[in-house]
Amino acid sequence: MNLSLPDDLPVIQAGDPAARTALVLHGGGGPQTVAPIVGHLAASLHTFAPTHPGWNGTTRPDFITSVADLAAAYLARLLDHGERDVVLVGSSIGGWIALEMAVRAAHDERYKGLIGALIDIDGVGVVVEGEPVADFFALDARGLAEAAWHDPERGYMDPARLTEEQRAIQQANGRTMAVIAGRGMSDPTLLARLGAVNVPTLVVWGESDRIVTPAYGRAVACAVPGARFVGIQAAGHLPHLEAPDATWAAIDQFLSRS
Repeated sequence: MNLSLPDDLPVIQAGDPAARTALVLHGGGGPQTVAPIVGHLAASLHTFAPTHPGWNGTTRPDFITSVADLAAAYLARLLDHGERDVVLVGSSIGGWIALEMAVRAAHDERYKGLIGALIDIDGVGVVVEGEPVADFFALDARGLAEAAWHDPERGYMDPARLTEEQRAIQQANGRTMAVIAGRGMSDPTLLARLGAVNVPTLVVWGESDRIVTPAYGRAVACAVPGARFVGIQAAGHLPHLEAPDATWAAIDQFLSRS
């Protein structure tokens, strides 16, 4: 079976090609939601943010039907490109992909030295008792803004203002997310497997996130050996958009030691 990702996936990239590589993994909102991360990290890293297959009109290969499949494909792509000591940065579903990549890399000698550090920003993916992931697929635009943003008015996207093309892309992205992440946006086995992660890890969380609560984020950090948790005030599910200065400060301090 061919496990290769399509070569024509759009990629946002910036930074010195000779610098250490950072792979930035977006969530359900698409690559535009992590573009500021790419821009910030470009000062010191060669930073890539690929569009996940199936998002924004791209093709999803038949073999990619789960986050685990996508994680395996990204690991293979990094290996094929001869990467080493990569910084994984994941937002929302991207955080789940990054965690799955780190767990798999820890168990497979082929990937020894491939991953050097991990930053999980409000990532979904685990099951935490008493802290359920919000039912994203049941939320309308107003409900999503209320759950995902500290300032819901800033995050609200009026459906009436969308073009037909934008609406079609949004709907297609939702269908892809349902296939890859499932309605629960979690893997019941993942939390117990996080003890295998063997790279420096930072868990960054918006304190106003109601998609996955700060308590959920702290549970993720507690499950990863040596992980550090940083809460970001006045920010929801995308703290790098609502409180960039505080988010960059946490990330920069972590990377200076990793």
